[in-house]
Amino acid sequence: MKTAAIGPVIRCEKLTKRFGAFTAVDAISFAVAPGEIFGFLGANGAGKTTAMRMLCGLLGPTEGAASVAGFDVFTQAERIKQHIGYMSQKFSLYEDLTVRENIRFYGGIYGLKTAAIREKTDALLQRLGLEAERNTLVGSLPLGWKQKLAFSVALFHDPAVVFLDEPTGGVDPITRRQFWDLIYEAAARGVTVFITTHYMDEAEYCDRVSIMVDGKIEALDKPAGLKQQFGVSTMDEVFLHLARGAKNVE
Repeated sequence: MKTAAIGPVIRCEKLTKRFGAFTAVDAISFAVAPGEIFGFLGANGAGKTTAMRMLCGLLGPTEGAASVAGFDVFTQAERIKQHIGYMSQKFSLYEDLTVRENIRFYGGIYGLKTAAIREKTDALLQRLGLEAERNTLVGSLPLGWKQKLAFSVALFHDPAVVFLDEPTGGVDPITRRQFWDLIYEAAARGVTVFITTHYMDEAEYCDRVSIMVDGKIEALDKPAGLKQQFGVSTMDEVFLHLARGAKNVE
């Protein structure tokens, strides 16, 4: 799916969201390149979920500027939704539908034609090794297969960017590593990956990482750069150094 412009896939300039007197997101600025894996970290209450909702076209900003896939978050929210994929920690497929029915359902939501859905479904099932499970209820699949399917469905319409909201929460380390292999494959195809996670080892896998504290981005760099900046050896220590001073922690 083509974007409206060439350049950063995500661009924010002093993007702000207030709820009454409370500022949830406070003038954040950053840009994300095509094919970049961008980690968006912060403790609960830091504002990262609110920021992600604005970038997904689900919540109107208060002020500032931002665009996703070349579309303005203020005036083109519906266009943004057509050009992004989304996957959350809460499993996003319907467990009482079969694998094939889930794929067909989401293909329709994304506006793909029936013939395209059929062709892409066959290719997807073959790539995931789920051809024999096409008529199996999703609820009966192992968790690792569910994750792979949910991620693949989020990319089914070839979006410019995919937002992953703590997609590996509660998953064992081996399955998490396999999931990251899928992320690398998507990024290699030019898909921008915007991911939140509470696992600091996963932050090491990102090209760049931002860390929000009390609605502001307090640090943004490559993982190696952040560790050097704070004089520590792990991303856990970077995160703890910044999070200790947070006021808005749930």
